Amino acid sequence: MSLLTVGSVAFDAIETPFGKTDKIIGGAGTYIALSSSYFTSDQKIVSVVGEDFPNETLEDLKGRGVDIEGIQIKEGEKTFFWSGKYHNDMNSRDTLVTELNVLENFDPIIPENYQGVDFLMLGNLAPAVQRQVIERLNERPKLIAMDTMNFWMDIAWDDLMETVAMVDVLIINDEEARQMSKEYSLVKAAKIIMDMGPKYLIIKKGEHGALLFDKEMNVFFAPALPLEEVFDPTGAGDTFAGGFVGYLAKTDDISFENMKRAVIMGSAMASFCVEKFGTERLQNLDGAEIDARVESFVSLAHFQMESVF
Repeated sequence: MSLLTVGSVAFDAIETPFGKTDKIIGGAGTYIALSSSYFTSDQKIVSVVGEDFPNETLEDLKGRGVDIEGIQIKEGEKTFFWSGKYHNDMNSRDTLVTELNVLENFDPIIPENYQGVDFLMLGNLAPAVQRQVIERLNERPKLIAMDTMNFWMDIAWDDLMETVAMVDVLIINDEEARQMSKEYSLVKAAKIIMDMGPKYLIIKKGEHGALLFDKEMNVFFAPALPLEEVFDPTGAGDTFAGGFVGYLAKTDDISFENMKRAVIMGSAMASFCVEKFGTERLQNLDGAEIDARVESFVSLAHFQMESVF
């Protein structure tokens, strides 16, 4: 099945307790596309970069089967840039620099050959931009998934609510779920958020795993894989989203049962992402590695127990 990703293709500069980088490739769209490329070869991306963005990176995406016709290159302008420093716990960070550049006035243009896509993954962008993409598709995809963040809850609540009501799956973290619902309990938060429109909700809990809910309040919990070292959490959530929606596109099955498997696949892909800085670890995986990592998740959560009474 075909997959369209909409999200930033950008530059990052990252500092963690394990070291720091100069300007490297980042952006939600990049992580999503790289992650999902292991599952679907019919993949397209809509984004925008400046003339400073390296052409070889765009060619690398093409080499992974990603159609890049939808990436606009703005001459005389600069690519979005973010710089951040992670604290020792690797769960919190300080933003040092944010330069919107070409993203400030991003108009998502959908190429004609992108029409009719089966799956749509809306990476973290202004909700008005995300909504534009949905409205510019001639046919509604089989499934629309969306990521967002608390920044948009603070400055664009009405736009966010309008867009959230249009999607099938919302992917946010636990802090964002609590802010969005004004409830501390994640179960209560999930009920409130799904009343806003989404049929399914994924609440990411970082190193503590992820929760999947549906409208009937069926719940699935996926653990996070304990890792010896976490070098860089940047892009882990986007990588999760790419693995999740990429697996759904590969299997063409959007049942709750298959979404459970997709959550595990997303978690497995995210566990690779954090092992190196930036997108480095996602560049050279193979199927055997991914299968082995998924099996690690299965072993982590699977057990048999006889009745004690």
